[in-house]
Amino acid sequence: MASFGKPMREAHFGFAASYVPLNHGSFGTFPNTVRDYQRRIQSETEARPDTFIRYTYPKLLLEARQAVAPLLGADAEEVVFVPNALTGINTVLRNLSYVEGDVILYFSTIYGGCLKTVLSLEETTPVRGHCIDVVYPIEDDDILHKVKIALAHLQQQGRRVVLALFDTVLTFPGVRFPWESLVHFYKQHGIMTCIDAAHGIGNIDLTHLATVGPDFVISNCYKWLMVPRGCAVLYVPRRNQHLIKTSYPTDGRYLPEADRKSMLPVEYFGSLFEHVSTIDTSPYLCVLEALKFRNECGGETQIRDYSITLAKQGGELMSKLMGTEVLKSKTGAQEACCFTNVRLPLRVNKDKSEFSAQAGGGIRVGDAQTVAYWITERTVSEFDTYLAVRYYNDAFWARLSGQVYLDRSDFAWAAGVLIELSARAERGDWKSGTDVLPEWRAEYR
Repeated sequence: MASFGKPMREAHFGFAASYVPLNHGSFGTFPNTVRDYQRRIQSETEARPDTFIRYTYPKLLLEARQAVAPLLGADAEEVVFVPNALTGINTVLRNLSYVEGDVILYFSTIYGGCLKTVLSLEETTPVRGHCIDVVYPIEDDDILHKVKIALAHLQQQGRRVVLALFDTVLTFPGVRFPWESLVHFYKQHGIMTCIDAAHGIGNIDLTHLATVGPDFVISNCYKWLMVPRGCAVLYVPRRNQHLIKTSYPTDGRYLPEADRKSMLPVEYFGSLFEHVSTIDTSPYLCVLEALKFRNECGGETQIRDYSITLAKQGGELMSKLMGTEVLKSKTGAQEACCFTNVRLPLRVNKDKSEFSAQAGGGIRVGDAQTVAYWITERTVSEFDTYLAVRYYNDAFWARLSGQVYLDRSDFAWAAGVLIELSARAERGDWKSGTDVLPEWRAEYR
């Protein structure tokens, strides 16, 4: 097996020669051996479609469930596959029943699709969402304090928090969220927990997850576990499987309440997700090959340690080269993931006047998000990479990913790109009429 860094990239990944992949977190990627395995599975499917889908696939699916479950500290009967985390979130939230006064508690750092799911539920059910504002930098203890205040406030209003929705690792900024402490707190108050672990499995250690005891967890396998898109694992402990009455979309395995009483909840849960509409389920089966590759690389711990350490060192190197800073917490707990967040050397002028900006006073606040989109688009069109830049809390930040096919030189190169684009942005190049990346295309997981 090739060593981590450029030898790993050249030997095992299919990137274009000039492409610098610093945003693994959005869509992930997978090694050539997994690609070849998926194509073989697809070929076997097309050779005998009915035979494979009806008879071979269920056996391989069970093997994949058995393989992924230990990474969550769970039993195979407690995990199923869905196409992506958002499908899993919708499956959980739309299976629960709500009455007037019920509240779903979430944070302002919520992923956009999850927020839209809560808003959609507000239109179709009596439940209401309540947002807790969290702006980084902030310490984990302060986040928990905000939760306590919000819960007390809602209880005073006579409202009942029935579910808390939060992340393992945030989309932006890319930091580890105190999910264990939150599960413990919510348990004490009889509140169910649904964890959006889109950046979970393969990014941070989750082998203690079942012991911590959240009620529902959804984690993308295609991001950090090196499985093809799309594939996510939905964890529902046995105690809650009776709450999952249907898949989304509802398919032939669904049974009305009277009929499903004849089955054990654990049997019905597994059956429900064995076949959900007709899609390409080959990514689910690729979990086996992805884990084989990762074991050959040294295993989950070695991959995580390299990626997390590289993210930290790469971020520090970039901040030194740019003369800026890395987003940090006092305890260091938030940086214990495969992301780093580095501030750009780009000044922000809160004076709204055009004259002030023209006089060299930096980027106006009103233009900041447009400038962030422009920088991101320039990294794609001019530098053959994708650097996720966002205007956040009065500054411009870039989120970068550590991964086994990268090394420190990639982060040094990224710093040079951002130094150049920051200087051009301050000169006003973003006003030149060049198309700016639309907001919906600039979103990232």
